[in-house]
Amino acid sequence: MVAKVIKNDREYEAALERIEALMDAARDTPEGDELELLTTLVEVYEDKHFPINLPDPIEAIRFRMQQAGLKQQDLVPFIGSRSKVSEILAGKRPLSLKMIRALHQQLGIPAEVLLREPGGKIPEELPNLQCERFPLKEMARRGWIAAQQQGASKLKDQAEELVRQFLRPLTVCGIKPGLLRPRQHVRSGSTMDEYALLAWCVRVIATAQQQSVADYHPANLAPEVMQRLVQLSYLDSGPLLAREFLGKNGIHLIVLRHLPRTHLDGAAMMLSSGKPVVALTLRYDRLDNFWFTLFHELGHVKLHFEKDKDACFFDDLDVDPEGLEVQADEFAQNSLISPMDWQSTSARHERTPHAVLQLAHALRVHPAIIAGRIRREQKNYRLLASLVGQHEARKHFPDAEKGDSG
Repeated sequence: MVAKVIKNDREYEAALERIEALMDAARDTPEGDELELLTTLVEVYEDKHFPINLPDPIEAIRFRMQQAGLKQQDLVPFIGSRSKVSEILAGKRPLSLKMIRALHQQLGIPAEVLLREPGGKIPEELPNLQCERFPLKEMARRGWIAAQQQGASKLKDQAEELVRQFLRPLTVCGIKPGLLRPRQHVRSGSTMDEYALLAWCVRVIATAQQQSVADYHPANLAPEVMQRLVQLSYLDSGPLLAREFLGKNGIHLIVLRHLPRTHLDGAAMMLSSGKPVVALTLRYDRLDNFWFTLFHELGHVKLHFEKDKDACFFDDLDVDPEGLEVQADEFAQNSLISPMDWQSTSARHERTPHAVLQLAHALRVHPAIIAGRIRREQKNYRLLASLVGQHEARKHFPDAEKGDSG
């Protein structure tokens, strides 16, 4: 027969029969060479289809304990506590990467056995990250991570594995988590939880990666384009139409509820594809907040990304602006209502619902935009409360908490 790669069981059985027929062949003869080649091909097929099972990790640990005369309490430094040791040895708790790393380094148990993966190697620890500090419980509740076991303690045990999987969108973008934070601009009146902020940012990026948008060019944010965008606010489905409009102009619009201790209204960042991402949290469920935050983040894209495409902006708009934030606020304010229109209107002085509605109709924009402008300038958030579109923003993005509103 002509020796060739074995592709199925029929060819495998035929090769075994031929090997049996050639068992007495002498070396360095055509039959001997055929026997040697067939034997190699069979071994390759068997390694792929009939691998030798690795020892069970728990059995390997018990065997090593017996060899070294160790008791359960001697495993505490490697596993974490007596109760965890008992659960691990009883098969009630999975080994974490942290445990596997310690058992391999300190007890010499092969990595491939502990990983249950032939030839497996234990990955190095993630640099500059404390995985257990991520808001794992909330991330699991929202479906951002797939935890094998629930409960704060068990989630912390799985922290490294869960975070590694969760951070993959950054790897796809060519971003290293340790390099993300130094380039970000955070506008916040409170201390941001940097791990919650990073988790939110990664989820935004992952959602954007699933979204298809057109090519982006800075001209896509020209004043006439912004004018068409703001006039979408006049329509009942304005927020959804804004997402579609921005997508056709190469900009991702992601709506994702903020995580606790992040105090976020919105963010702006650039993907490695060269396409901007604008993300809104709808922390305040009002249309005036939706439109102002949207244009504020577009201001960062328009004004600041050409100089620094690696920057990220995270904004709590309750905080008084400084520096670049002043510029983004002014961009939003002037894009939503032109300075000429604002200076010439009586609505800014009268501050009545009638005046606001009249101006909104003339400009073909939602009254919430005008009411919000008056409230911000007067610093009086009791004014015109009936016109700011209370409870009218989130309804357009029902999946925003999970991060599926991309």
